[in-house]
Amino acid sequence: MLDIAEDLHRWVSQGRAFAVATVVAVGGSAPRQPGAALAVDRDGTVIGSVSGGCVEGAVYELCQQALRDGQTVRERFGYSDEDAFAVGLTCGGVIDILVTPVRAEDPARPVFAAALAAAAAGAAAALARITDGPDDMLGLPLLVHADGGHEGGLGGHPALDRTAAAEARALLDAGRTGPLVIGAEGSRCGRPLQLLVESSVPPPRMIVFGAIDFAAALVEAGKFLGYRVTVCDARPVFATAERFPQADEIVVEWPHRYLARTATDARTVLCVLTHDAKFDVPLLEAALRLPVAYVGAMGSRRTHLERNERLREAGVSERELVRLHSPIGLDLGARTPQETALSIAAEIVAVRRGGSGAPLTGAHTPIHHDGGGQPLSSVA
Repeated sequence: MLDIAEDLHRWVSQGRAFAVATVVAVGGSAPRQPGAALAVDRDGTVIGSVSGGCVEGAVYELCQQALRDGQTVRERFGYSDEDAFAVGLTCGGVIDILVTPVRAEDPARPVFAAALAAAAAGAAAALARITDGPDDMLGLPLLVHADGGHEGGLGGHPALDRTAAAEARALLDAGRTGPLVIGAEGSRCGRPLQLLVESSVPPPRMIVFGAIDFAAALVEAGKFLGYRVTVCDARPVFATAERFPQADEIVVEWPHRYLARTATDARTVLCVLTHDAKFDVPLLEAALRLPVAYVGAMGSRRTHLERNERLREAGVSERELVRLHSPIGLDLGARTPQETALSIAAEIVAVRRGGSGAPLTGAHTPIHHDGGGQPLSSVA
């Protein structure tokens, strides 16, 4: 539900009652991943999606029923080929949906409200909910903060709350949303509990080095993908707000010096568009040693070979050089800055999600990959 946190936070602020349907498990070629949500308020207003349209009508009815009776339910939707009129997924996958009412009188509403407020504000927080267990525990929430503190509870068992909070914090630290199983001994109930942990983290960073026309197009692509985008260039005449109106931050500084002092993490992508050795070599020497998600550098194949030799001379190892995506981007035949930005963005998505970059037509590879990370801004 945190993927639609801004809208739901507004509903909470307005005092609206609503029910949330959340994808808690998937199988096969499912259209949406765990954490995807759809919500319905008492007036019938709908936000979000759990299947791209296949089962939304049936889920809408489940949400309305939950608003009426206050019961949390879990439903499974699968392939419906045997009956053309049955509700199901045309893609052949299977999704499990947890439908939870969030009404004024529901005891868990303050916990959901706090989770939505944190996610809407861009704070790091994880929401853990029981998705399979005793009926009286289904849907119970536990909100876990970045410092390990937690709110709410999973049925009045402090040991269970501590175990779930520790596991949820580990997923939060990695910026991941996914299922979690806690064993019977740890849960203090008769059988293992299944939970879904939804992580809300600040948007990942894209740092674009080199304030050129291609950079302006890449900034737009980065914003579209949900990144917080910084443009860095040592030349003040080029690094201006007028040239990069969509950038979140513009820095006039030597690139390698800025990289040394700014914060990066495992979701950060670094795009080096300067293709000037005096900038590239010290910058890439540092970048290839950071635990970031992606390092790409623009330039011709000749520039790439010459730059690699300079990097070797600077002490960069072959193992570190393997991490460099250069020439940057996928082979789309791109010519314009916009087309080039699209090829770079496509490569970033492929690297982060485990895609091959090959056409899906005629391929026998999975359409949806588990790349081990969420997204971009709220769940990645």
